[in-house]
Amino acid sequence: MLKRYKGFTLIELLVVIGILGILLAIVLIAINPARQFAQADNTKRTSDANTILNAIHQYYADNRGILPPGMPARSDTEPAIEIKKDPINPGADICAEISPTYVSALPVDPTVKGSPLDTGNGIAVLDCTVEYLTGYFVKVDLAGRVTVIADKTDLTVTPTKIAITR
Repeated sequence: MLKRYKGFTLIELLVVIGILGILLAIVLIAINPARQFAQADNTKRTSDANTILNAIHQYYADNRGILPPGMPARSDTEPAIEIKKDPINPGADICAEISPTYVSALPVDPTVKGSPLDTGNGIAVLDCTVEYLTGYFVKVDLAGRVTVIADKTDLTVTPTKIAITR
């Protein structure tokens, strides 16, 4: 009389483990967490650029067509000015003009440390009296249109930078 053993054979277990591994790989490729985080950062950059641009335009409207200081009109060949407060390498220091009246805090790129008081990256600038760095750029063309640019994008697909003009 033959004795029957209950359970799975080694081959059956290996086949099931292989199938589960293939399914896990397909799910990870479909979800791609790195791409999801990159898209979230780029969405924040777009939102921040819109926030800065809206604050500049509200300042412009309240001040009878005068833009915040530090934003001179520039030709197309001249580079944009970084929104920052740095005594050694000055930029467009517009924090005091637009914050807190037009925006509660000046947005900062998710990968940039905004000021010496920050405890982490991407924290908005609340104190305009200290040095700060936003990671965003501003340019006023000769026609008076304002562009806010986020130069550091996480995805390698086009466009390589986010620029919003009004």
